[in-house]
Amino acid sequence: MNTLRARLAALLIIVIVTVVGLATALSMMVFGPPGPEKTVGPVISQIEMLKALAEQGPDAPNLPFSKTPAQGKIDQSMTGWLRETLKTQGHDWPIIVTRTEHRGPLTVSVPMAERGYLLMPMPVLPRPGGGWHIFWRWMLLITVAAAAVAIFFAYRMTRPLVMLENAIATVEPEGIMPELPEKGPAEVRATAHALNRLSARLRNAVESRMRLVAAAGHDLRTPMTRMRLRAEFLDLDDEERELWLKDLDELDRIADSAILLVREEVDQPAPETIALDKLISQIAEELVSQGRKVELGPLPALSVKGSRLALTRALRNLIINAATHGGGATVSLAAKDDQAVVTIEDEGPGIPEDLLGQIFEPFFRVDPSRRQNIAGAGLGLTIAKEIVQRAGGDVEIENRKPRGLRQVITLPLEQ
Repeated sequence: MNTLRARLAALLIIVIVTVVGLATALSMMVFGPPGPEKTVGPVISQIEMLKALAEQGPDAPNLPFSKTPAQGKIDQSMTGWLRETLKTQGHDWPIIVTRTEHRGPLTVSVPMAERGYLLMPMPVLPRPGGGWHIFWRWMLLITVAAAAVAIFFAYRMTRPLVMLENAIATVEPEGIMPELPEKGPAEVRATAHALNRLSARLRNAVESRMRLVAAAGHDLRTPMTRMRLRAEFLDLDDEERELWLKDLDELDRIADSAILLVREEVDQPAPETIALDKLISQIAEELVSQGRKVELGPLPALSVKGSRLALTRALRNLIINAATHGGGATVSLAAKDDQAVVTIEDEGPGIPEDLLGQIFEPFFRVDPSRRQNIAGAGLGLTIAKEIVQRAGGDVEIENRKPRGLRQVITLPLEQ
């Protein structure tokens, strides 16, 4: 009952059943058959009158008598009803009501002490409580029919909202959603058309951004090359020339990282099965051979789907970040529900809490002064998060107690 569709269906069912139920009950009270006091009352009076006449002896008029009750099947409900009504009048007579055929005429057999049974025809009366019994069957039928109608119209009314929900759920990491078919009722077509226009605008904006970044990174290389050559021939002392060359190296790294970020968004190979434990071991072995401090924790055998090259780049960036800024990295792997969880911990100084929300922004550095001491353009974490999110996962970073940083990467396990 938490969805709009279920609530609309329930509301329609309640309204339909309530209106039809009240109308039916009112019709039964106004136009229904007369009550027992108007139908069985005259029959009881006739039975009392004929029995009194039969008990006059020889002076009694010629009345129909029989040694046995009238032929036919005993109507148990009508017999019990008449007996109970007679008891309320002070007569405990074991009368019998019989019927010769289905829905045929009724005959009342009144026992007489010496003459057998007095036979008396009886009009067909509505059974006691039969009207309300039919009423509840009618209400059950109305409820079932109303439920079917309500569910159908609730589905039709909420279809545009469901389409919107499904479209949002299929949005790709780049903010692009697949094109929706523009068919169905007018509201559905309008919703699909609006979503397709929004998707086209987003796609154009993303492509324009990628072209701009790629062009800027590519065009920067030519003037930087000229500046490097001029710096080599400028009349500068060695220390000042070295500072110029460091600045140019940093510009080179920024341009390369910008182009790499665009490539990550454009180049999307078909996903493949990746043994995550083996991949982490290979990355750790490679980084250790480069002189970085990387230790491995538990690595159970877990597999995920994605691009091996891209996922390798993302994990390498995150582990290098811990090993470089945290004095060493400890990597472990675990399974939680349907997710593979990679945890990277270090013993470094951590990150100020007010800066944690900016950690994945492009070119972000906790301490800008470290640009001169540690190589990099500040795009490693940004690229890593882009790759992980494209694979259906996420990256979170938090400070450890009393010191250190914890990077948690979640990826959906291969089903």
